[in-house]
Amino acid sequence: MKFENILENINGFGRFQIMIIFISFIGRFTMPCHFMLNNFIAAVPSHHCDISSLDDGGLFRNLSQAERLLVSIPVQDDGTPNSCQMFAEPQYHLLLNSSNMTEVPTVPCQNGWVYDNTTFKTTLTSQWDLVCDRRGKNKATATIFFIGVMFGAVTFGSLSDRFGRRIMLLVSYVSGMLFAVASAFSTSYVMFAVLRFCTGFCITGIIIVSTVLSVEWVDIKHRKLVGVIDSLSWTFGNTAFAAIAYFVTEWRWLIVSVTSPLILAIITWRWMPESARWLIANGKLEQAQMYLKKCAKMNQTEDSVHTLKTETLSTIVVTEKRDRHYSYLDLIRTSKMRRLALRTGILWFCVAITFYGISFNITGFGLNIYLTQFTYALIELPAKLSVYYLLDRIGRQCTEVGALLMASTCLGINIVVPKDMSVVRTVVAIIGKGFSSASFATLVLYSSELYPTVVRQSSMGFNSFMGRLGVAVAPLILLLDDVWKDLPQLVLCSTAALGGIVARTLSETRNRCLPETIEDIEKQW
Repeated sequence: MKFENILENINGFGRFQIMIIFISFIGRFTMPCHFMLNNFIAAVPSHHCDISSLDDGGLFRNLSQAERLLVSIPVQDDGTPNSCQMFAEPQYHLLLNSSNMTEVPTVPCQNGWVYDNTTFKTTLTSQWDLVCDRRGKNKATATIFFIGVMFGAVTFGSLSDRFGRRIMLLVSYVSGMLFAVASAFSTSYVMFAVLRFCTGFCITGIIIVSTVLSVEWVDIKHRKLVGVIDSLSWTFGNTAFAAIAYFVTEWRWLIVSVTSPLILAIITWRWMPESARWLIANGKLEQAQMYLKKCAKMNQTEDSVHTLKTETLSTIVVTEKRDRHYSYLDLIRTSKMRRLALRTGILWFCVAITFYGISFNITGFGLNIYLTQFTYALIELPAKLSVYYLLDRIGRQCTEVGALLMASTCLGINIVVPKDMSVVRTVVAIIGKGFSSASFATLVLYSSELYPTVVRQSSMGFNSFMGRLGVAVAPLILLLDDVWKDLPQLVLCSTAALGGIVARTLSETRNRCLPETIEDIEKQW
């Protein structure tokens, strides 16, 4: 007997499964908030050199603030004060002729900076002066967080297979919350960076474990639906995050605010069941029987309880037991598996860079940062609903290739659209974000169907690692605007196009049986 037969008997998508999805949703709500947190806590407010030290008690003191800035700080091409330079000495002659800037000596800011706190009361930038020559440290905070997520994805995937899904979910809840709250009270940049790495490492277990739990308790025909619902929980969290960030403008309290739902997640964890499939695979038949009976009772299929005998469950162990232990090394043992791993790894890397490269660039178009974040999140809803419809209509491969090429097109359009057309550029970027979101939603299902059952878990761990590597690189790509303003857009455009080309080389999986063994892959191509 297969485990799917038992799920079918006790209703594979009833109240019990809805409870699991709801509990998972509570914990998953905080994930997009933390992933997009740097857009707000590391925002760069308008700033200029602190010129208070130039007050010599003479003429300078009698000047208005605008006149003080005029004689102390050079003006940029757009008419705003320079952010990183100041005059070596006050240039009082500029009061008479502000255009006479010939060979006026300038120096880097000598006494720190003054920040505009109209939008943000405090940020990491203003807290530790992460501007000008320290600008790289600002972007590095996002990269450090996602490096933690990258290693956490591999670690929690392995630990949940060894110790169980339920206990590792609690570990991720508690440790992620503790490190996140601790990071909010950091007293130095280094302390914050270390704690953000630990937060990313621990909090990523919520995604991996809750997704697996949901899928393993749902019957075959509802798995795609559950995948879309899980994906929509990310969209909901992203949308709500814009509102939270609007009202909480101090970076420390913003971290605490988006982490607080984990308290409710820890409370509701007591009702989260262990995966019966995992329990059976590890010989814990009595515990599996207990959870299956709870499922049957909640789904009002108690007349099927008599089929849930330990003798029946033991046959599943024999049926589903692997002949040997598989690992990450099995992804590269044979030529066609190596080719498949290389292609999907590159694809995950490209999709992640495209998606997060657009997501992190919410200040690059000159419009309200909160409105941009909200629309970026909201566009994911129609994108993911469209994916649910297209997956069976035109197939996985065409959906993935089309979404990436359209995202690349949108990024390319924004390279040629004039900078002063900020509304047009933002609308094009939002459409591109929708296509990149569709490509990500498709990729999760597509890659799981490409790999054989015996290494499917390992393949998802590897692909997740490559995706998180792409996320870690994305903030650094945005720093390339120092070389050329449009270079980040060009790199993201090329990356999306490369992903579309790679996706075109993968085989279609629509209406096809899933491969079970590595030999199936070797014979397939």
